[in-house]
Amino acid sequence: MRAVIQRVDRASVTVEDQEISRIGPGLVILLAIAQDDTEEEARWMAQKCAELRIFQDSQGKMNESLLDVGGSALVVSQFTLYGDCTKGRRPSFARAAAPEKALELFEGFCAFMCATGVEVRTGVFGGKMTVAIENDGPVTLIVERESRDEQRQRTDERRERTENQTERTGDQREHTQGQGER
Repeated sequence: MRAVIQRVDRASVTVEDQEISRIGPGLVILLAIAQDDTEEEARWMAQKCAELRIFQDSQGKMNESLLDVGGSALVVSQFTLYGDCTKGRRPSFARAAAPEKALELFEGFCAFMCATGVEVRTGVFGGKMTVAIENDGPVTLIVERESRDEQRQRTDERRERTENQTERTGDQREHTQGQGER
């Protein structure tokens, strides 16, 4: 699960020239759901967004959370955050969840946010929207939580790379030692 979080003075969502959501001070959360995401990632991300200390306290330091300041959240589904642009000129969205699963986890994320006490507004899932954002700061963060499957896969890949490097280092030593004996 991936989120782009922006601290805002105000924000709104318009669909077909009709404003459907508006918030005052708070956060705009652009949320992308990956194929392997589960309710666990949605719960973790909601808690993280509600508790991130990115609002200024009385000394002007980022020390207060959305909950502390009583702000709202405007949550917009945005699968394009999983666009992979490493090959070619057209992004691949292969890591993004299918719409049915993404909708379920998007709604779960919003419910978890509400359960923390945050007032939540949303865009239209899968709809063409105009999102108006008036940044405060600006403060923009990217927060990501890999699913347990993705974490295991990365750990296995790291272990394999380490083993391959160890083997190559050993092969190089043997080659170097063999040259010295000539």
